[in-house]
Amino acid sequence: MRERGVHTALALLAGSLALMWALEIADQTGDLGLDRLGIEPREPAGLLGILFAPFVHGGYAHLVSNTVPLVVFGSVIALGGLRRLVTVTVICGLAAGAGTWMVGESGSIHVGASGVIFGYASFLMVRGLYTRDVFHVLIGVLVFLFYGGTVLLATVPAPGISWQGHLFGALGGVFAAAWEGRGDQAAAGREPAR
Repeated sequence: MRERGVHTALALLAGSLALMWALEIADQTGDLGLDRLGIEPREPAGLLGILFAPFVHGGYAHLVSNTVPLVVFGSVIALGGLRRLVTVTVICGLAAGAGTWMVGESGSIHVGASGVIFGYASFLMVRGLYTRDVFHVLIGVLVFLFYGGTVLLATVPAPGISWQGHLFGALGGVFAAAWEGRGDQAAAGREPAR
């Protein structure tokens, strides 16, 4: 049963990535102006961007820079099954989007999946602290070594960068790790004694 959940999670991740690429290709070739679907801080219409912004990017270079970490981190999380991938994605996406909507610069529009990606990275970095599983700790150390500097630098305010999405996405990942770790500990407590 779990194997099917992993396959479904990986298929969902692949489908999400395919949608991002299809939307960017359509936007670039048809000049559709899909960036307007992004998050507009403190604008009521900008709230819809919390849902749509991760799927819309500011050009091919932006999408390419998000594709590799989304595939790598998302695949590792997907190995925990569909429920885990959906839970972590929703928490990180909502945290990144809501945080950006509340504190982003007025008049700006924020697009891209990087808030979710930073959430995935922080989830993987701190998950082992909650599960106390050696494998999770090892994954966290590897993610920190290869991506920790990016997480730290990209959450510092800088013009033209949605540091708010990065910061709140990363905070969402920490919350998701605590949430999932609590669930893992509860499930372990329900296992029959041997």
